[in-house]
Amino acid sequence: MRRRTFLELAALSALHQAAPSARAAAVSRTAAPSYGSGHFGQWETDRFGLPAYRYTCDQTRDPKAVEAVNEAWRSRTDHIHQFGNDRVVAVASNYGYVQLRQDEGSPKFLNDYFPAKQRFGGGIGYLVDGELCAGTHYPSPKAASFQRTFGTGYLRKQLQAGGFAIDQHIFAPFGDDPVLISQVTITNRTAQRLRPRWIEYWGCRPYQFSYRSLMEGSVMTNADAVPQLRRDLSQRFEPRFEQLPNTTGLLVEHHFLGRSREEEDLWLKLQESLRKNPHGYFGGPVAPLAAGASMDDLAPPATFLLSLDGVASGFSTDANAFFRNGPEDPVGAHSPLSSTIDSTGEPAFLLERALDLAPHESQTLTFLYGYLPEGFTLDSLITKYSAQPASHLAASSEKWKANTPVFRVEGYPWIEREIAWNAGYLRSALTYDSFFREHILSQGAGYQYLAGLQGAARDPLQHALPLVFTEPDIVRGILRYTLKEIQPEGSLPYGIVGSSVPMPCRYLPSDSELWVLWLASEYVLATRDVAFLDEKVSTYPSGSAPQPARTIRELLAHCFQHITERIGTGEHGLQRILNGDWNDSIVVNRLTPEQVAEITAHGESVLNAAMASWVFDQYARLLEYTHQPQAANAAHAKAEAQRQAVRRQWTGRWFRRAWLGKDSGWNGEKQLWLEPQPWALLGGCATPEQSVELIHAIDEMSRKPSPIGALLQSPVDPTMKDAAGSGTNGGIFAAINATLIWALAQHDGAMAWDEWKKNTFAVHAERYPEMWFGIWSGPDAYDSIFAKRPGATGPDFPVLNMHSHAWPLYTATKLLGVDFHQQGVHLRPVLPEASYEFATPLFGLRKVAPGRYSGWYEPSQPGRWTITVELPDAEHTRSRSLLVNGAAVPLAADRSLITFAGDSRPGHPLRWELR
Repeated sequence: MRRRTFLELAALSALHQAAPSARAAAVSRTAAPSYGSGHFGQWETDRFGLPAYRYTCDQTRDPKAVEAVNEAWRSRTDHIHQFGNDRVVAVASNYGYVQLRQDEGSPKFLNDYFPAKQRFGGGIGYLVDGELCAGTHYPSPKAASFQRTFGTGYLRKQLQAGGFAIDQHIFAPFGDDPVLISQVTITNRTAQRLRPRWIEYWGCRPYQFSYRSLMEGSVMTNADAVPQLRRDLSQRFEPRFEQLPNTTGLLVEHHFLGRSREEEDLWLKLQESLRKNPHGYFGGPVAPLAAGASMDDLAPPATFLLSLDGVASGFSTDANAFFRNGPEDPVGAHSPLSSTIDSTGEPAFLLERALDLAPHESQTLTFLYGYLPEGFTLDSLITKYSAQPASHLAASSEKWKANTPVFRVEGYPWIEREIAWNAGYLRSALTYDSFFREHILSQGAGYQYLAGLQGAARDPLQHALPLVFTEPDIVRGILRYTLKEIQPEGSLPYGIVGSSVPMPCRYLPSDSELWVLWLASEYVLATRDVAFLDEKVSTYPSGSAPQPARTIRELLAHCFQHITERIGTGEHGLQRILNGDWNDSIVVNRLTPEQVAEITAHGESVLNAAMASWVFDQYARLLEYTHQPQAANAAHAKAEAQRQAVRRQWTGRWFRRAWLGKDSGWNGEKQLWLEPQPWALLGGCATPEQSVELIHAIDEMSRKPSPIGALLQSPVDPTMKDAAGSGTNGGIFAAINATLIWALAQHDGAMAWDEWKKNTFAVHAERYPEMWFGIWSGPDAYDSIFAKRPGATGPDFPVLNMHSHAWPLYTATKLLGVDFHQQGVHLRPVLPEASYEFATPLFGLRKVAPGRYSGWYEPSQPGRWTITVELPDAEHTRSRSLLVNGAAVPLAADRSLITFAGDSRPGHPLRWELR
């Protein structure tokens, strides 16, 4: 889903401000490790050797912290950070609170943040000693200092107040458990014995990302009403608390009381409205749901808060009484907690611990906050995390470090940081879908957290590409998830909302199956995990009837057949476009319903055709590797047909964008649309002469004018609904620039390297230091030089979009020219630097000097693999000898190609070295 699609739906227009002061973003080879820190803090390396961002801005006083957001959704100064594990996502605020997202049953925060109702998320603690009450909600009036650090896998808050030092870490333990740990160390800095109390707070009122509420608000009232409709839903659940044995904590279950009469009437009126206007955003009334599917979670999991390393001296469940005067110095903290359960007020978990600290003594308290989905018990979690609780943070951080890819480039110390940070963010975005019984990597950002959708179907497949090198289990799960989505009539839904509901919308994308074939082919060819193709999964049920299980191999064949025959080609031989082809605004968001119907029937996509010319050949490679020659020949033939069809769309400088039917004609004759151009290069659609002209046009029109990545369109198109320089009307998209980097790497390594750097957070932060987004996380698209505020984006949820984290990881491999094929790996490193290193569990490459390289390859299956290394002539002549698995072998070279073979098995990679 494109960013501006959601803004159009929710009517959340970005309010442009004057362009901020911008300093030149010269990417120096001697840039300091803190390069790219921006205005709001400083990059550093934490004590675990992982990247962290020390956030130093006082957002309550600094005008640069203010964004023009719609305050129905978030505060204007709320800057957020993500951490998590394979099960949960934690969203941490610069105000010090944390919200826990879980997706079983439907995506939701388990702890709403809504100060008007005394809901403050969670992870806030208060140290109380006499008149002193120092809290970890920012700002803390009694604190002499308050430091916040956004870490890999954690949020850290450090305070000094009175005679105490407070050091709180909130983290998600590495793995797949549905918990967060809050660990606080309190130090007595005085020469006297002190006996303070610590009160740990976590909210427990869920906030569901209800798509049903989004539909009701957007159509029947207005988008600003959506958060309130969701909160109205949360009020329809009755909290029932339980004190856990031995005063260790509290548990709450939320019992659904049924929908209100008003909401039921609103839903019926909405369906009638959608029946009358089937061409609107939601595409008509909602179809009957399949068995087990639900728009909302009406049986949310039990939630708990435990004291892991000591008995709680008191507790409370009444947020109204505790926070009566706000979170900075709450009145309820100044008296011991009542140790009574009250389910009539705003529900909350409040646990109190008594401390006795000798002079200069420290004590660490550990709390466990989480929920109980299917397959987990409270007793098992208590047993696991009660053992050596003080060690969990270090152990978790060591696992993050061990699972982080390495990309070091001499002279660019910040690149290693950015790669490690992106890897942490990408994996920490995982959640679990209890209907499909698979983990999923949602696109995140406003699509997930505001609109409430997991989409589009193509997006998790893109996010999984770099995980082929590091986390094959996750890749398999995302492929299974996607194939399980296949509808009874054969298509993939645009997205998923609630619990497994195909997203009600008007979009009919024509590209979804291409991404499935790409990821599956790359996964098997890289890992050699052929057995995966014989796994069986069941596709989406038809009503209450389950579908018969089919193998992954059969479902990939179905995807190929669906896109080549069901979607098929148009009169120019190009893949048909339906009403969108990655770009949701090329058709459906800019034309009348009559025009959309015409294009859906007869339109064609140069983008999808160019992509298919590469993807179908890659799928053919997979088929050849798995001994299916007849099917492989058919895939190659389809690729060649698309290649020739695209070649006919050459305008003299670039390729056209799309055929929009006889009334609208060709799109992309007056503007260079970047989307199809890289695929035309990658798929061999462009002749050598055309490639030279096309790269020159891209460089002059899309790359050089922009300091932070190539423009999607140049010049802008006045017929587009998006404002000039925004979204698909000349904005800057990570997903499209990724294919550009890859394509450039095959023709001009220096230009590819330059484009890779321009698409990093560090360069955005240097160019636009006064924008908080684009420093440690970002959106799928930025506004470009054509916009009123270059470098900006939709303000309401401008971060936690996984495109901004996944693509730099994947495209780093393209700078090395990594190409997995049937016999092994082809390498064509084009990174124009004297030395660098790339290391993952699957594959590694190191350059120590021109012509001197070493590397390894360790797929999951044993075998003998052919490695070809293609070097520039100047480097090729410097290679004198070759070692393969420690043994010297003859250096066989054909022009610039060095070819050799070697064996590997799990735990014993094929290792080689050119000297």
